[in-house]
Amino acid sequence: MMNKLDISVVVPLYNEEESLPELIAWIDRVMQREGLSYEVIFVDDGSSDNSWEVIEGLKTKYPSIRAIRFGRNYGKSAALYCGFAAAEGEVVITMDADLQDSPDEIPELRRMILDEGYDLVSGWKRKRYDPIGKRWPSKFFNWTARTASHIKLHDFNCGLKAYRRKVIKAVEVYGEMHRFIPILAKNAGFKKIGEKVVEHHARKYGHSKFGLERMIKGYLDLISVMFMSYFGRSPMYLFGSLGTLMFLFGGGTTVWLIATKLYKQFHAMALRPVTEQPLFYLAILAIILGVQLFLAGFLGEMINRNSSDRNRYLIDKRIDNKSKEL
Repeated sequence: MMNKLDISVVVPLYNEEESLPELIAWIDRVMQREGLSYEVIFVDDGSSDNSWEVIEGLKTKYPSIRAIRFGRNYGKSAALYCGFAAAEGEVVITMDADLQDSPDEIPELRRMILDEGYDLVSGWKRKRYDPIGKRWPSKFFNWTARTASHIKLHDFNCGLKAYRRKVIKAVEVYGEMHRFIPILAKNAGFKKIGEKVVEHHARKYGHSKFGLERMIKGYLDLISVMFMSYFGRSPMYLFGSLGTLMFLFGGGTTVWLIATKLYKQFHAMALRPVTEQPLFYLAILAIILGVQLFLAGFLGEMINRNSSDRNRYLIDKRIDNKSKEL
């Protein structure tokens, strides 16, 4: 029978060949010092450098390494999704591969999960070594996410997080939703979410893989995740309600215009043809939009109830402790 692992460390990476040896050595020192059993799951998100070859070489020295390699670049959410699926530790830690996250934080993050009963603990890089052009947009984004979700976290974007194992098996990370795992966890019923101030290091090798488009995607993803929070299971509640209101408004306005015309016509009053009134065309537009919104909600319900396996990624190679390569 396989012994239970204390910790799984999931590390998504893209072109980080230089930092990987230092990172695994650092993690191993911390685990050995604390006497913890562990595994490190590297998820190579289609790197174009020698990251995979470096991982294969490190496996001979560090048997705790497991690894997944994508056939192309899918993004951080896809890497976390597959890493979560493979994780077997009692507590799951996520961290970036660029050495900006400190493995020395792992024991305390684990303690907060096990001893203080948190379902999820998110790192807060209170002092950051990023350029101001990255820090201030991040602050505004975090404020928006905090206000919309009512989750009191200062740094939704921090890659250093700790999870109770059942949390990562319950949440579904897709698209670019890795920033909003705390929101997804809360929606799944895991409401004890904490925060820990963590040490942040300046990038030692390479450069950041994220540009300004990250902020735009972040806000679009926030809208998506909030929609999914309230209407993901029943899109008809939103689209059907809006569609019904618009249809009733348009239909009622049209009936009122026609009734007004007939009344004036019956009493020989001056009247204006219905088709010459802008309100008539607005009413017709409201009816059409109402029908379309209602149909959108209906189709959303049908798709939602018949959907299966949203996340399918081309895994090119895999290193696993159970078998060398699958």
